[in-house]
Amino acid sequence: MNALQSYVRQGRHTLRRWAVDPRIHISVRAGLHLLAGFCLSAASLANGILPLPLALTCACSGWSAVLVAGGGALGYLCFWGQAGQQAVVWLAAGVLISLLLADRRICRNAPLLLPATAGLVVAVCGVVFQGLGREHSAIVLYLLRVGLAVACTRLFTLVLQSRNPILDWITCGFTVLALAQIIPAPYLGLGYFAAGIISCAAAFPAAVISGLALDLAQVTPVPMTAVMALGYLVRFLPQSNPWLCRLAPGAVYIALSSLIGHWDLQPLPGLLLGAVIGSLLPLPGKVAHRRGETGVAQVRLEMAAGVLTQTQLLLLEATDPPVDESALVSRAAERACGSCPYRKSCKDTRRIAQLPGPVLHKNLLSAEELPIICRKSGRFLAELHRSQEQLRSIRRDRERQREYREALIQQYQFLSQFLRDLSDQLARKTGSAEAIYEPQVFLYGNRPEEENGDRCLRFMGTGCNYYVLLCDGMGTGLGAVQEGRTAGTILRRLLTAGYPAEYALRSVNSLCALRDRAGAVTIDLAQLRLDSGKTVLYKWGAPASYLVSPLGAEKIGSAGPPPGLSVTDCREQYDRFTLRREQSLIMVSDGITEADALRCCLEGREEEPGELASRLLSCCRQEGDDATVVLIRLVPCDNEGKS
Repeated sequence: MNALQSYVRQGRHTLRRWAVDPRIHISVRAGLHLLAGFCLSAASLANGILPLPLALTCACSGWSAVLVAGGGALGYLCFWGQAGQQAVVWLAAGVLISLLLADRRICRNAPLLLPATAGLVVAVCGVVFQGLGREHSAIVLYLLRVGLAVACTRLFTLVLQSRNPILDWITCGFTVLALAQIIPAPYLGLGYFAAGIISCAAAFPAAVISGLALDLAQVTPVPMTAVMALGYLVRFLPQSNPWLCRLAPGAVYIALSSLIGHWDLQPLPGLLLGAVIGSLLPLPGKVAHRRGETGVAQVRLEMAAGVLTQTQLLLLEATDPPVDESALVSRAAERACGSCPYRKSCKDTRRIAQLPGPVLHKNLLSAEELPIICRKSGRFLAELHRSQEQLRSIRRDRERQREYREALIQQYQFLSQFLRDLSDQLARKTGSAEAIYEPQVFLYGNRPEEENGDRCLRFMGTGCNYYVLLCDGMGTGLGAVQEGRTAGTILRRLLTAGYPAEYALRSVNSLCALRDRAGAVTIDLAQLRLDSGKTVLYKWGAPASYLVSPLGAEKIGSAGPPPGLSVTDCREQYDRFTLRREQSLIMVSDGITEADALRCCLEGREEEPGELASRLLSCCRQEGDDATVVLIRLVPCDNEGKS
């Protein structure tokens, strides 16, 4: 018995070690991307191939896109043979598009660029293959492929960025559509298996959309939309037995088969097995009923978000009144002619007052540039120059007011989206993820913390988010300390409340711009997921960071403009990566030059944190400037010891 317990304990330790091993995580993610591309390639409508793997390839980036494309190419050749050659060309172009455009600022500013490019690839390839005589699809199928390439690229991009119940339901439908054509064993279709899971574990719209996908795949003449809808509604029967819910899809399928007089038992095993497994695995996507105080809070949050959105739209519709330039010219003429000794005998007074407003657009007016002849042109030119200065002042004031309005619109947008996210979280009531890592943060500086303008904060956010923030107040002294402390405090409060990092950073940018404090502080923010090790490194004016491991060191991110230059034109820069156990993320302030920092990281990659930090601080060549080094590591949680 002791030996058996020892083996069990050993196996538990092995599983836990595998669970936190980043190499296992990377292998699993790579396998899932390959499998996703392979399965999506099997989807068909009217016996024609569909560009679903292309859409997922364009939605991903880097090695993820390459793996999805590789799995999709293998699937097309396996399922479609020679007819899949055109799809392989799609995927080759999709990988190139993803590597060139994904995660770039142009795609963030124009979110429909990638979907439009994917649709263009499918359209051009269809025309080329038609001309070569290798494609004979109808025009309806051609247009359907182009439309699906655009719509699915946008859909998969939104799904990868954030969770939304409606997007999850549509994704379930496309998944069932792809799996409906894959039958690894007799009487076991993967599409029916997935539909059975969805009928017991997902929401009603997801079940109906999955049934519609099976009908579109034309795998059985039995109306599967009705089967999925009726099978889902069984759970609302009073005192329904759990096994009745699990057997409902199969029972409804048999009943409808007898009604239409067509018996096909192939879908039955997959539906029953999927329903049993789905009842044991509660998947996300269930629609929570609004009951009691939670439902009231959700409704209030949604109403508040709607009011903020309406206010944002009203502010967007507001326009600046035009500047009356002719009135400025007339006022200049009135001042010049009113004190002119020839005002009684001058016949051009009215003509001078009626000069057009564009005369003020010239930088330096001279007597030769005036469209009229004035005996006291110097007096009139001086007044015109004064009016030009007034026009510039009015324009600066209008630009300032426009910045205020843009900042206000931006905050209304952020708050509206934040309230909607809170409402969705109340509706789902999903359990929070469990942290498997503990952060270790080491801070070193060349000055005492109370005299250092570099402000470093470490704190937990919502869920498994952990933040390390380095705010560098430019310069030295109490002013730099105050700037760094103010920006750090505001960001900490926003992030602790659950505000998304990009919204919080842009709020601080708006605050710096409206206070005329452009360049007063730089922001370096690391957001770490303690349940997966995924890290997002945000930079706004901060220098590059470094990822150090025993195998070497690499630069992460690059220095950009500081916050406060503009409310809308400037944005934060960010990089996504996974911080592994053997790696350390090093954030430095701008007192350390980039070339020296990378050299020190390479030379001291196997040293202790204190020794590596001392090496970096010794490279500070900007005399009098504050220098700070922050070293971040993730170590596995000792859950067994805590229990």
